[in-house]
Amino acid sequence: MSARMLADLAQRDGRPVLAFDLFGDLDLRRRADRVMTAGRLSALVDAAIAEPPGHVVYGASFENHPALVARLAERHALLGNAPGTLRAVRDPARLGATLRDAGFAFPRTCVTAPEDRSGRWLRKPLRGGGGTRVRGWRGGVLPAGTFVQERVDGLGCSAVAVGDGVDAVVLGLTEQLVGERAFGVRGYRWCGNLTPPRLPAGELEALLGQAHAICSHLAAAFALRGAFGVDFIWDSERAWTHEVNPRPTASLEAIESAYGVGVFDAHLRGCAGELPHLAATRSSAAAKAVLFATENVTIGDSERWLRRGVRDVPHPGERISAGHPICTVVATAATPQPALEAVQEHAARVRAELRVEVPADG
Repeated sequence: MSARMLADLAQRDGRPVLAFDLFGDLDLRRRADRVMTAGRLSALVDAAIAEPPGHVVYGASFENHPALVARLAERHALLGNAPGTLRAVRDPARLGATLRDAGFAFPRTCVTAPEDRSGRWLRKPLRGGGGTRVRGWRGGVLPAGTFVQERVDGLGCSAVAVGDGVDAVVLGLTEQLVGERAFGVRGYRWCGNLTPPRLPAGELEALLGQAHAICSHLAAAFALRGAFGVDFIWDSERAWTHEVNPRPTASLEAIESAYGVGVFDAHLRGCAGELPHLAATRSSAAAKAVLFATENVTIGDSERWLRRGVRDVPHPGERISAGHPICTVVATAATPQPALEAVQEHAARVRAELRVEVPADG
């Protein structure tokens, strides 16, 4: 879990920041008033509850660990969804029933192996994120902690919304960047977001209307508060929801860049039971991509990355193993395609500066 984005957003909103983080990257240490690091989420929670009572915003991965969120809530006021909400909305069977009963599209989902072995299934972890450990499934015993969901053809998109516990507003839509080799990943691995999605104007308008309806229904059904994300597949006519991330999502900073809205303030308002009033309109397109290591590398002079606007910047001399994130690159442009091309160029430039570790003989 990286706290850098949340620290950035909070700092721009004028808030003092104490960050608990797995990485302790260079730019986080320059943004936050204090940074505490640990190698496990549970250790971060231990450090947080040792602090005087205050307010806490949790980020990625905590949606899969409601017990840790419950520990945080015993000490601090949560600016986010309660543990019970996390358990409910992250249950794929319950999520699917809630949406289908209201007439929304949701892929067939099974927590036990279905008889249909047509190859139209994806095996997913119950406690997953970012597309990790998502695989095609053609039959066999389902490992513990997994389920299968029917694959839907279309464009992977997401809505970033803010709920007040009974309703929601959509801050923006993004196209999900998945399996992009330019950023060092394959398959179903998430590696970034592009806003707005590359769709014809009519489809984009239809998608936005459906996203508003879906997010509002979910906010009421699960009492969602604050910023949350809904992932779906757009098949050119319908949005097929397949996952909800009931906490601030990684695409928030892209939305803020493109629309000029104060997303952290919007999150706080939602947590307080107030929907934000959004008068801003999109002024640009924005892209955000995470660059992953394709082999073991050592970081060189990463200080210069800061001057180029690279984010989540590791320390000089830090070693990063293949498959792990190196940094984040961002860009804005008048339209989505140039924004995507810009982050691809940024990523290639960063990768060219990495030092590959050569295994010793023997």
